Amino acid sequence: MFAAERRQLILEMVRANGAVSLRELARVVQTSEVTVRRDVRALEAEGLLDRRHGGAVLPGGFTRESGFPQKSHLASAEKTAIADLAAGLVGEGEAVVVGAGTTTQELARRLARVPGLTVVTNSLLVAQALAHANRVEVVMTGGTLRGSNYALVGSGAEQSLQGLRVSRAFISGTGLTAERGLSTSNMLSASVDRALVQAAAEVVVLADHTKLGSDTMFQTVPTDLITRLVTDEPPPHEERAAAELQALADQGVQISVAGSHQPPAEAPPPPGAAGGRSGAVRRDMPLPGQRRTVHGAPPPGGPQLRGTTGPGALGEQLGERGRVADLRRR
Repeated sequence: MFAAERRQLILEMVRANGAVSLRELARVVQTSEVTVRRDVRALEAEGLLDRRHGGAVLPGGFTRESGFPQKSHLASAEKTAIADLAAGLVGEGEAVVVGAGTTTQELARRLARVPGLTVVTNSLLVAQALAHANRVEVVMTGGTLRGSNYALVGSGAEQSLQGLRVSRAFISGTGLTAERGLSTSNMLSASVDRALVQAAAEVVVLADHTKLGSDTMFQTVPTDLITRLVTDEPPPHEERAAAELQALADQGVQISVAGSHQPPAEAPPPPGAAGGRSGAVRRDMPLPGQRRTVHGAPPPGGPQLRGTTGPGALGEQLGERGRVADLRRR
């Protein structure tokens, strides 16, 4: 295939999907990622697309949301590894909320093996993955079906989450930056995700490395409310993605990197350590160019956990298992 043909095909894929990873582009045009990266640079110089960490997006600085069929094929191996790692955070008998997305769908398939689990979700795909799981209770929000990602959105979904208290929220999105946090391209989806986050004591973001550094229209979770990021290891050439991970860790986000076979380490904070939020920063592998480090509990100043309960459609369904801590800032 000639360079002009490759670049035309790359441009068509980006226009159709909004955002495409370099790996997927290389697979479709049947060439190396190095060649695709060169083509993407040339198209960016012409103003036809924008480069992002590990991929290309529509020009203008904000990616638009791809449909489920396109997203399900992007970074599929990375999403599987992320889901494997995130599932280890959930214990028997917990109550959690799981948002919509292809990565959270992978997580749901693994949560089917956790006995006594209660999962609250607005995603039909998450509910379907858990429908036949033994000893797993699935509670769905109300709302209006959004067909592009098979999620329930709108005021019905948000109202059904009022008063809900669970241990963790597992959320995905379209972009993630240290400056702005997690974001998505759809206003209705963003609003429901914010309601899911408000119901949880801890917020776990699932995002592969291609989303690091991307920014989209609607913020869902600001960085200071993200407890943990579960992601995959950026390729060696993606220095900007590694820098974004470091910036997130510097703001107190616990980083778990899928792909490492070493057990995560946790240790007390070094003398004089400051900043961050409660809990050790966990890295399953060090960031490129750095030694493996861990940080412990910071001095007072971050959010604190305060036990709360309250009435609400889903909170009443969950009963005692839904009555756990609520994340509140001092």
